[in-house]
Amino acid sequence: MFSPTFSKYLELTKPRITCFILMSAAIGFFCAAHRFGGFDAWVLFHALLGTVLMASGTAALNQWYERIGDGQMLRTRNRPIPSGRVASAHAFELAIALSVTGFFELWLGANLLTALLGLFTLASYIFVYTPLKRISPHSTTVGAIPGAMPPLIGYAAASGLLNWEAGVLYAILFLWQFPHFYAIAWMYREDYAKAGIRMLPVVEPSTQSTARRIVWFSLVLIPISLLPRYFDMVGYYYVSGAVAVGAYYFYVSMRALFDRTVSRARQVLLASVVYLPVLYGLLVLDRTRF
Repeated sequence: MFSPTFSKYLELTKPRITCFILMSAAIGFFCAAHRFGGFDAWVLFHALLGTVLMASGTAALNQWYERIGDGQMLRTRNRPIPSGRVASAHAFELAIALSVTGFFELWLGANLLTALLGLFTLASYIFVYTPLKRISPHSTTVGAIPGAMPPLIGYAAASGLLNWEAGVLYAILFLWQFPHFYAIAWMYREDYAKAGIRMLPVVEPSTQSTARRIVWFSLVLIPISLLPRYFDMVGYYYVSGAVAVGAYYFYVSMRALFDRTVSRARQVLLASVVYLPVLYGLLVLDRTRF
């Protein structure tokens, strides 16, 4: 479909992850537009374009930063930089160009608050979370802070402000990340260990602590996911769906606790990938009833 040259540079931007980021930013925009009125498709376009550019720049910058470690891990050694398909200098230049362009796109196409939120996301991800991965397993917690920023970016783009409603969207995405990324770290702990990345399953190889945390965060996510009803963001159809999908996420997590195998961790990962789009879909569909 794409030329080899385009494909290798596209791979630097991690397009699958960017799609999840876009989805979360769009949800934030939709909620703010519904709350304050005046849905502006042009602003949405600029907000999503700026988010794509900044997310792509952040991903490319991350791959540039971690190019040595990526070359040591089986699952990442074929990425464009460690495989030699893209020169590290070219990747760095692309990352900076995308990030700068994305910042100004968010600023000029939406507002300054949106651009600053995007800049904070990039800076905290690259300069705090990424180096911390080689120091402490608490990097997962730190990384969840920029990881949950997309709804705030979308909300700010539509409204020019942040409030409790935006905070609810942030909290849901913040908590969702823990089972998701703990499952990934569990599945690839040997690779992470080779690269010197101190994820929790590497530091505590029994995975008991990892499994407990997966269960804990999936459980806490259920009541937090119901907060949109408390803030009158949705109706009771959303509540029913959120409880159902949250219960399934928790059930899969419990199975991983009692049967600590890689296959169970993979099921947690798959459940997390299903959970977020379903919850967002419920949020959008039920909100349209108001």
